[in-house]
Amino acid sequence: MSTDEDPGAGGARTATLGPRRTPGLVPVTETMRTTERHEPEPSPAAPSEPVARATWAFWRLLGSELGLTFRRPRNLVMLAVLGVVPVVVGVALRMFGSSDDDMSGLVQDVAGNSLMLTFVSFSFLVLLLMPVAVSVVAGDSIAGEAGGGTLRYLLAAPAGRTRLLMIKYLNAVVYAYAVTAVVALSALVTGLVLFPAGDVTLLSGTTVPLADGLLRIAISVGYVGAGMAALAAVALALSVFTEVSIGAIAGTVVLVIVCQVLRAIPELGSITPYLLPTRFTNFDAVLRSPIDVAALRDGLLTFGAYIVLFGSIAWARFSGKDITS
Repeated sequence: MSTDEDPGAGGARTATLGPRRTPGLVPVTETMRTTERHEPEPSPAAPSEPVARATWAFWRLLGSELGLTFRRPRNLVMLAVLGVVPVVVGVALRMFGSSDDDMSGLVQDVAGNSLMLTFVSFSFLVLLLMPVAVSVVAGDSIAGEAGGGTLRYLLAAPAGRTRLLMIKYLNAVVYAYAVTAVVALSALVTGLVLFPAGDVTLLSGTTVPLADGLLRIAISVGYVGAGMAALAAVALALSVFTEVSIGAIAGTVVLVIVCQVLRAIPELGSITPYLLPTRFTNFDAVLRSPIDVAALRDGLLTFGAYIVLFGSIAWARFSGKDITS
């Protein structure tokens, strides 16, 4: 340390301090070699971790919703009823068809091969009973929570409205495919028990092997399930507009019935292709040789359009809705 005196400042001493040194240590210039020895700073959390947590939370909530749906007695009863109908149809065709010498084409088809009972059951159920079952679950999804006073608690969790709406819709879609699978499986088992199994004669008169017939049943299950998923989107859209689930359920069923009435009016034939129930019965395209891919494609495009349209309506309403219950 050096000290300089300034005489003109009244004898005040001004100290100029040099660099302080610790005794016994020699200052060393930091080099690249010493810099590399420093501990690296902890890197921020990988962006995939929040995504993984959000994905896990989504599937956990969906699993919980599915568990509630398939444990509810009402939904199980509807599945049981739909499973019994093909059995009743098969027994009736077996009993009364065998005593009729001049059997109708429908009875002849079923009596000739057990697989045809699946398509006959779809024809009976796809226009009313199956839509009712799907409407009950989808129409109750949001309106039931609002009516029960639990919707506010669901939205208080960090799930978000969009995620909650998606979970409710996927739950309805899974139930729709469960309904379709129950009908197909019940009809298939009943047909194998009551009627002979073998080559299947299609509507076009072509005969296909049993394995090909089973493949066509699988295609029809996928198609009918997609139609029920489109109807679930309609019921979900109605569900976000009310707090009374029976209103959304009844509205969906009435809409299906009205569409069927409109289909029966010849003067309204121009709008018939755009009505959702019109496409429900297009599953019979698999009974032609070759399969009528155009009919299946048009039906799936219609189902997709309904899902996008009514899904957007449900999201727009639910995302800005004031939740008071």
